[in-house]
Amino acid sequence: MATTQSAAAATTIRRFRRDHANRKLLGVCSGIGQYFGVDPMWIRIAFLVGTLFAGQIALIYFAIALIAD
Repeated sequence: MATTQSAAAATTIRRFRRDHANRKLLGVCSGIGQYFGVDPMWIRIAFLVGTLFAGQIALIYFAIALIAD
């Protein structure tokens, strides 16, 4: 019995989803933070800094928003 439960737990697939409950804009940063177990504020700061230095980060953000969910 124990091996069946542990095998099922080992094969569980994590999926990235936008977090609609804790979103600020589209829920991408909150979803990334939830997926990796990081505070979404750090992800938001990273996206902001990345957008200020390289505008392509904003395009990546919207691409993730379109692909996820």
